[in-house]
Amino acid sequence: MEVEIHQLRYFVAVAERRHFTQAAADLAVAQPSVSKQIRKLEGELGAPMFQRARGEIALTQAGEALLPWAKRVLADVDGARHEVRGLAGLARGRLSVGATPSLTTVVLPQVLARFHAEYPGIELVLHEAGSRVLLERLERGDVEVALVILPVREDAFATTPLFREELVLAVRRDHRFARRRSIRVTDLMHVPLVMFREGYDLRAVTIAACQQAGFEPVFALEGGEMDGVLRMAAAGLGVAVVPGSVIERDGPLVAVRLGDPPLERTVGLAHRRDWTLSPAAVRFSALLTEEPRARRRA
Repeated sequence: MEVEIHQLRYFVAVAERRHFTQAAADLAVAQPSVSKQIRKLEGELGAPMFQRARGEIALTQAGEALLPWAKRVLADVDGARHEVRGLAGLARGRLSVGATPSLTTVVLPQVLARFHAEYPGIELVLHEAGSRVLLERLERGDVEVALVILPVREDAFATTPLFREELVLAVRRDHRFARRRSIRVTDLMHVPLVMFREGYDLRAVTIAACQQAGFEPVFALEGGEMDGVLRMAAAGLGVAVVPGSVIERDGPLVAVRLGDPPLERTVGLAHRRDWTLSPAAVRFSALLTEEPRARRRA
């Protein structure tokens, strides 16, 4: 069996677009070429990859099984290409980085700006999601490195701790908690919370802390992203457990310390253990390890 790399690229493009013509446009090739290579791929694998009916395209079971493997192979090929390009001094290439929303707001801007200033030829792609989703994207090869919340239980990933940060309660300035330096988790009983969506570590940490304190939290709203949660809390819909670093000084929200000892989380850098990092990812990781030291000095 001889499956060629470009056949996998064509297959992934059609699988994501669910349309041969649009996939061909993305690939900058003629549509008949895409169809021909897909047929060859199906012939090599001995099964149809797509169901074609009334102009609609859907993956068969064989296609569903192949898709994650194809993405992984292409990611490994791209990783090899990036590493080879690194021999030219990182003059060109592509680096995909993942981060949780709070880290995208506070930690990454300075690091990405410095990286871009040093290596303007490297294309930067940012994936913003919760830690669980980011690990899935690492596994699929969609991102090369990701800022996630530790610990990571899966052995497939190598992790490096970067820094610890305190979690606080974000409340409006006219909230009854706003004048207090700290509160206990039990004080949140019956207090409406603005909650993140499934997959975010802040959601899991908040719920676990409440349950450990002996009660189930009350949600005023759930399913939010970081910006939305902060805006909803500022509007008075409820309070939210967030990293202290996202609370703006002199902004509409006040940070109240939560718990004794306080709630904390460890931020780390993760990548696939079986994947040799590209020179771009190695340099980016080095810049990240310098950022916490600068944060501590500040």
